[in-house]
Amino acid sequence: MALPGAGGPGSSSSCKPAKPGEIKPTWQTRFPYRRVFGFTPDLLNDDRLGRALDAIAPKLEVIAGTVGARAITEFGIDVSRLHWDMTSMSVHGAFPAGDQDEQYPLIACNGHPKDRRLDLKQVQAGLAVSADGGIPVHSRVFSGASAEVSQVVGAMNDLKAMAGTHEFLMVADSKLVSYSNISALLEAGVEFIAPVPAAQIKDDVYAALDRERAEPVDWVPERDEGKPDTERETYRVLEDIHTLTGRRKSDPTLTVRRILVHSTAVAAGQQAARAKRLAKAAEDLGKLTAAAGGRRYKTREKIVARIGVVTAKRRVTSCLRWHISEDEHGTPGLIWHFDQDVLKAEAAVDG
Repeated sequence: MALPGAGGPGSSSSCKPAKPGEIKPTWQTRFPYRRVFGFTPDLLNDDRLGRALDAIAPKLEVIAGTVGARAITEFGIDVSRLHWDMTSMSVHGAFPAGDQDEQYPLIACNGHPKDRRLDLKQVQAGLAVSADGGIPVHSRVFSGASAEVSQVVGAMNDLKAMAGTHEFLMVADSKLVSYSNISALLEAGVEFIAPVPAAQIKDDVYAALDRERAEPVDWVPERDEGKPDTERETYRVLEDIHTLTGRRKSDPTLTVRRILVHSTAVAAGQQAARAKRLAKAAEDLGKLTAAAGGRRYKTREKIVARIGVVTAKRRVTSCLRWHISEDEHGTPGLIWHFDQDVLKAEAAVDG
């Protein structure tokens, strides 16, 4: 963010040198800080800002919590539903651990930065906002090496304290759904909602569902409001139980309500994506079939290597069936097809 008169687009700052004895105007002197904020511009310097931040740091969580609680009271912010999410911020520089204060979040590597800059270290931040208006009511900073899934309980305790005696619903992403997090949330009596990580539900579960038993949802997305009923996407839901088990045999089994949602829009998107992948793979494999035994693919090994590239790039490993034949001269050839039973099983879980 540029300060007034800082030389950004549209600024009237001058690059001409000051004359002898002349005090050259700066962005501090051009803006009426004394009249607006009540202090002189000479107080605006990096050292003073740094000292202020150092003084605030030990009490930052208390200050932020107090401000958030006061805002909730003063402005009547609805904290019955709070949305929590985390992000990472990459930084340039070495930042050796020995040079950092361990009392505060450390700049470090995590391996899963949001911007995919694996070459940079990071620091993480979490933010809670109200459902009504998306008003920020709480934030926390975490070390760059911290696992996001392990930060949910701390955030939950902070938000519960901020909400006071009010019951609230914590809305978060799939990182919330782990055994330790769910255990803490259930023990604290905090209601929550989050998408189950895809790896926790096998395709067989979706394939076995009877869509006709699912209840239709009376809701229309904004993008479909102007469309005829026959062209609108539809949603159907089923409720069942989601089970989580701990790492130790002595850990009790946890069960929570699970809502399974079927979307015709998602199904159509998955069908289109699959058709596109298969078409691209078929094109690549057709070219390989024609070239098999020729100058570029003279041996079986080269054909197999190329098949590996195609299956990985087009993501058709599960459904591709292939065989390399040889004629009387030992020239290799490629025979392939897509397994329709596998494709049918994949289509059964669309949506």
